[in-house]
Amino acid sequence: MFSNQILLITGGTGSFGNAVLNRFLNDDVGIKEIRIFSRDEKKQDDMRKFYNDSRIKFFLGDVRRYESIERALEGVDFVFHAAALKQVPSSEFFPMEATETNVIGTDNVLNAAIKMGVKKVICLSTDKAVYPINAMGISKALMEKVFVAKARLTDKTVFIGTRYGNVLASRGSVIPLFIQQIKGNKPITITNPEMTRFMMSLENAVELVLYAFEHGTSGDLFVQKAPASTVRDVAETLLEIFDSKSEIQTIGTRHGEKLFESLLTDEECLVAEDLGDYYKVSPDDRDLNYSKYFSEGVLPENGLKHYNSHNTYRLSKTELKRMLLELPFVKKELINWKGK
Repeated sequence: MFSNQILLITGGTGSFGNAVLNRFLNDDVGIKEIRIFSRDEKKQDDMRKFYNDSRIKFFLGDVRRYESIERALEGVDFVFHAAALKQVPSSEFFPMEATETNVIGTDNVLNAAIKMGVKKVICLSTDKAVYPINAMGISKALMEKVFVAKARLTDKTVFIGTRYGNVLASRGSVIPLFIQQIKGNKPITITNPEMTRFMMSLENAVELVLYAFEHGTSGDLFVQKAPASTVRDVAETLLEIFDSKSEIQTIGTRHGEKLFESLLTDEECLVAEDLGDYYKVSPDDRDLNYSKYFSEGVLPENGLKHYNSHNTYRLSKTELKRMLLELPFVKKELINWKGK
């Protein structure tokens, strides 16, 4: 699929961008060029030195500026759109910043992709976009609406979405924080011990995007089935892995934080297609002839209802430990910890 093609990754200096690079370079899929588009010159320079691969090109810019993304898309075949503001607390205090990047920035990417003749764009979303209660989730939910609406308006470029849950050990996530606290002999701070989160690795996130790339049609949204765990189980398992006596301290729920996360709404469950390891939600193909909204409805067929981290498969501590020990980040931190 990617042989002799040019791929651009927005927000490419983040955890997802690095995971895609590792996958494509190690598997040698024959890709011609991978462009990393981001606004962080320091991270770009770090990546340039680390990978030292002539197939990787770096473009400094911001999805908020249409001109910079249009310039970077010249000659590009495919786009993985990962650029976003992802932190819940910061977006709560600065909601317009989240809107500028996650909504307007996405619109800029899609419009530029159409103009520059890009074949396919995969937009990365989050479980926080489902029944959103915080600014980050609301902005990502609107981002999803933007790509679906754009898919209806053009047949020049294919727009597909993916939605995934908590990515284990990604930048800014809870596992690096817990490990930092353990190594500092400080209490592990959790907001609510019964809070559940989907457990996905960066490799799972890449697999989801590649599956959507291969099997999706314009306007489709893909969700990967994923197990879940409570935050308390994650904390206790890390204490066991690092053989730490640190205490667990409950500090209370933060701004805009949910007790559980959802990957599909009740309404999406009515039309979701079960593909084995994935669900696919196709766009509503009714147009602005509003009479159809009164005469045409959807009857439930699959029995699926509100797919969330409370009702998905719950990992045992043994399974969770095995999953955590497979993470490259945890392996590295564990080696450093034992060698202290």
